[in-house]
Amino acid sequence: MHTDIPLERRDLIAQRLAQGQTVVAAALAAEFQVSEDAIRRDLRALAAEGRCRRVYGGALPPLPGALPMVVRMDAGRERKAALARAAVAVIEPGEFLFLDSSSTNLALAACLPEDHALTVATNSVDIAAALLRRQDVQLIMVGGAVDPLVGGCVDATAVLAVGQMNIQRCFLGACAVTVEAGICTVDAGDAAFKRALRAASRRCVAMATNDKLGLQLPYRVTPIREIDHLVVEHDADFQTLKALAKQGAQVLKAARPAAPG
Repeated sequence: MHTDIPLERRDLIAQRLAQGQTVVAAALAAEFQVSEDAIRRDLRALAAEGRCRRVYGGALPPLPGALPMVVRMDAGRERKAALARAAVAVIEPGEFLFLDSSSTNLALAACLPEDHALTVATNSVDIAAALLRRQDVQLIMVGGAVDPLVGGCVDATAVLAVGQMNIQRCFLGACAVTVEAGICTVDAGDAAFKRALRAASRRCVAMATNDKLGLQLPYRVTPIREIDHLVVEHDADFQTLKALAKQGAQVLKAARPAAPG
């Protein structure tokens, strides 16, 4: 097989990865009649988009929930906005909030009330940028090395910073939510940061789109009983919500999302 169009070749490789196949650079180079360097460039580009995991000699399909922040920002905007509109109802005037790096929390930043005199800390570059021009919000940016998958800082510097804060309410980014394991994530460093954030917060809120309910990911963050409010979509599975509520979280349902404009 031969193709002279790198993007066409890259798309074909991406399709195989999306189907759960492992790809080997040497075999692809022979199939497409190009150099292994060209294939490695394709795999690097796909890995940067979150469409594969690089391994020696090739690539594996991505883990569920492992898309980088820059990709997640544009997915399901209306559903995330609906969750955010439901979540703002629990915020009280004058609170010190922490918005964990999350595309759903980015939607929340856009609809924070303007008359609440809030202090908002975040480890997210995009959330900080969204709030920078808000004259009614006192913004605190937690620094450190920026993880492109997370879209923010989750290293030891960031963990130390949140450990020194007295946060009244955190909005925890939830990559996955299960009855048995609670809130989980795909990255060990992100999980450690989230655990430190939960420990530094009096109350905790998590928002979850339907695709995150029941999803199995490798690293645990906190059990459901440690979540004060779990905000879900209007059509989330009833039996799943019933089981989650039995674990102690107060489940809030969002309204039906607006139709895409």
